[in-house]
Amino acid sequence: MEFFRNPNIDFLGKKWYFLAFSLVFSVAGILSMLFWHGVPLGVDFRGGTLVYVKFSHKPDNDAIRSALDRVGLRNAKIQSYGPVQNDEVLIDLAERETNESALDKGKAQIIGALGTNAPAGKLDLNNVSSLTIKNYLLEKDPLRLGTDADAKYTAVAQSIVNVRDKSKGGVLGSLDELKGAVDAAVIASLQDGFYLSDFGVRNVEIVGPQVGSQLQTQAKLAVLYSLAGMLVYLGIRFEWIYGVAAVVTVFHDTLITVGAFSLTNKPISLTVVAAILTLVGYSNNDTIVVFDRIRENIKLMRREKLADIVNRSINQTLSRTILTAGLTFLTVLALYLFGGEVLHGFSFALVIGILIGTYSSIAIAAPILVAYQEWRSGRGKTSVAMPVDTGKKAKAKANV
Repeated sequence: MEFFRNPNIDFLGKKWYFLAFSLVFSVAGILSMLFWHGVPLGVDFRGGTLVYVKFSHKPDNDAIRSALDRVGLRNAKIQSYGPVQNDEVLIDLAERETNESALDKGKAQIIGALGTNAPAGKLDLNNVSSLTIKNYLLEKDPLRLGTDADAKYTAVAQSIVNVRDKSKGGVLGSLDELKGAVDAAVIASLQDGFYLSDFGVRNVEIVGPQVGSQLQTQAKLAVLYSLAGMLVYLGIRFEWIYGVAAVVTVFHDTLITVGAFSLTNKPISLTVVAAILTLVGYSNNDTIVVFDRIRENIKLMRREKLADIVNRSINQTLSRTILTAGLTFLTVLALYLFGGEVLHGFSFALVIGILIGTYSSIAIAAPILVAYQEWRSGRGKTSVAMPVDTGKKAKAKANV
């Protein structure tokens, strides 16, 4: 299957437009990383506490931020999490403790900040554990169980938590929602000791600063090792200039992808680094396809200029490039649109990277080869991108 039959597009003739395009996005990303959002590292790399909060209504991020500021939790990052209809937010705190108490501390801080209208002497049923509910029921003993109370109230407390977390998404709107799951006497007793807030803390995660620092180092080394390996492979498989062109191309792709995260202020997590490493391989593969065709055509078209050979090679692989890149792009686009919040950063990196990686194989890598040949020709040297015609050399020696 071919999209084009014998295309003859002058890609190298448009190299200055390509250069302008790359400069605009590269410089925008660099300026954002230096002066605006910086490199927005996720909690995986910088350490911190993530608190997932479910609301019974559409959350107001400004109101949440004001509530956090009032209790001293300044500079917390707040963002919507999951589908909009779920009314969930992710609150990123700067707490960096790594012990178990940090989990309870982060949860208590959020509950204290958001639960400003709590009735005196009552507990929030949307933010207590089954153990707390069991202990309360044991004390009140609404079912008059006597000696069998512990096991029975443990099951009742777990039923209440199951209704809250599994059936109602983490937030009870009314105690009437417990009807059918627990006894009416238990519900009546809960009314005396509990109230219902309009939110529930679903989960708390922490990453210590030492772990985050190690992950940063390992992520950087993984990217550098992949670039170095690619340079060595292409230097052996082709010529060293091909390896340099491919590394510059991948660096260009990575810079624009990371710049896109900075411009949109999306956090870079471990899954994003995995996506970037995937793009290093993907972009390199596409570049090698073009390079391989250039090498083949150089042997068949010795008398033509390298610029013409490169243009011909890109046109010959254009249908293949559109087919493979287009199919991959549609796949990752579906992942971005329907993959959920957990895969959002990963799929966003792939969407940007595949577009830029396909573009750079044509618009960046190939022009570097031609520019290098022109530079060597200007210095009166034979370009390593063009193989030397040994037959002509032999004739020249015979004539001498």
